[in-house]
Amino acid sequence: MIVRDATGDDLIGITAIYNDAVLNTTAIWNETPVDVANRAAWLTARREAGYPVLVAVTDAGAVGGYASFGDWRPFEGYRFTVEHSVYVEKDARGLGIGRALMDALIERAVALGKHVMVAGIEDGNRASIALHERLGFVTVGVATEVGTKFGRWLDLRFMQLTLPVSGATTPLDRTAL
Repeated sequence: MIVRDATGDDLIGITAIYNDAVLNTTAIWNETPVDVANRAAWLTARREAGYPVLVAVTDAGAVGGYASFGDWRPFEGYRFTVEHSVYVEKDARGLGIGRALMDALIERAVALGKHVMVAGIEDGNRASIALHERLGFVTVGVATEVGTKFGRWLDLRFMQLTLPVSGATTPLDRTAL
């Protein structure tokens, strides 16, 4: 498996993974599948914002998963905090792809001088919660019944990881990065 920056050639795989999560899981709280043009616009927007979109490519050459992060909130005071997403193709779950993507995503956040990475995880998604705990994320709260999908209310667990930044200890230090 190789983790690398996504390209236009990966959009079919990314779209398939996204749509499977939309149609079959509570990992994404959207209910409408998207097309490749939608994911292409999303990829372009992430790149223009300076944020990564990573893919894990299997030995067979397929997109086994993807991950990205973006602004947590659109206000200047939150500029050192990002929220991420990580999705793994349904038949590739449990093979270490999520961990590999997260390790690479955390490295990118550190390189960009980010201070905190936030995860919003459906509270019943035990596999994702366990992965994040293994990576050092801690639960900072659970918002109950804030979403709905498949005819039921969903709770949203917020987890966060404080990122190491070499030599920077204050927001002013991070600005210089």
